[in-house]
Amino acid sequence: MARLFADENFPQPVIVALRSLGHDVLTIGEIGRANQGWPDDEVLAYATSHHRILLTVNRLHFLRLHQRTPAHSGIVACTEDVDFTGLARRIHDALATVPSVTGQFLRIYKPGR
Repeated sequence: MARLFADENFPQPVIVALRSLGHDVLTIGEIGRANQGWPDDEVLAYATSHHRILLTVNRLHFLRLHQRTPAHSGIVACTEDVDFTGLARRIHDALATVPSVTGQFLRIYKPGR
């Protein structure tokens, strides 16, 4: 399963669901950086240096970072969805379809979009 790093705004119930699917998910809070306004480029650098795929709902900012700095461990950008289990399943399925997420920007959309 994937090694993931959830940014500060990523929904906790989705993190729990991803863990139940076997993924290794680390959060900003778990590394002691919660509520510090950590800049997005530093969040991505942390994920990359720890060989973790970044999870975010901040699609626009991280798409720009991906375009400027494509050498990263992967970014999974999600549309906000209150179906947390469904979102976790879509992330899980998307990660299973690619041999490597390194350097990629994966978009996970809410159904019906």
